[in-house]
Amino acid sequence: MCQKIKKFGSAIVLAGGKSSRMGFDKQFISINERRLMDSIVSRLSRVFDDIVIVSNTPKIYMGISYNVVTDSIRGKGPLGGIHAGLKAAKYKYCYLMACDMPNINFDYIDYMKNSIKLEVESGVDIKACVTRQNIWVEPFNAFYSKDMISDIEDHLKGSRMSVLSLLEKLDTLYVEEESARRFSPCWDMFFNMNTKHDIDLYMESIGE
Repeated sequence: MCQKIKKFGSAIVLAGGKSSRMGFDKQFISINERRLMDSIVSRLSRVFDDIVIVSNTPKIYMGISYNVVTDSIRGKGPLGGIHAGLKAAKYKYCYLMACDMPNINFDYIDYMKNSIKLEVESGVDIKACVTRQNIWVEPFNAFYSKDMISDIEDHLKGSRMSVLSLLEKLDTLYVEEESARRFSPCWDMFFNMNTKHDIDLYMESIGE
């Protein structure tokens, strides 16, 4: 009897570099004296066997047990990071988030997994699952398939760096806002910290 291949076991965290609006490297965002990145990885490791951190400053992660990689195609923004993460990931479908997103909604992650499985069972080879809010697409808190690695490379060859324009060309599963808000009514699962004020807002939200 053939062993069933596990398709959902990888999580990719894009670790942004120095942010002009934040004033320092987002990888060093600290909440309650603990680096947010460490908290994110710890929580993800509860449900994902394979954790991939994409960072262009890998030395700051020396000594950790997770896979840390750098962009193989430099200067291409988030799409270059997604490409590097997918190449390093062990499993077909990879959950993707950024290092400045403090709220992980595991129920929504399970919902996206099950939605992908239903599409695959119906014969559609889904390459990504993202959330759509009106006309805006949320590229993080999403799933991407390793099968889109060559698509990313072809997209970047044409000097196109937009994640959204790539998704439009692929078999992408869009979760509409109405469905997503059942899991996150205030949309906090997509909250990311771009400024020190955002950090203050988050601390207030958790009562700190």
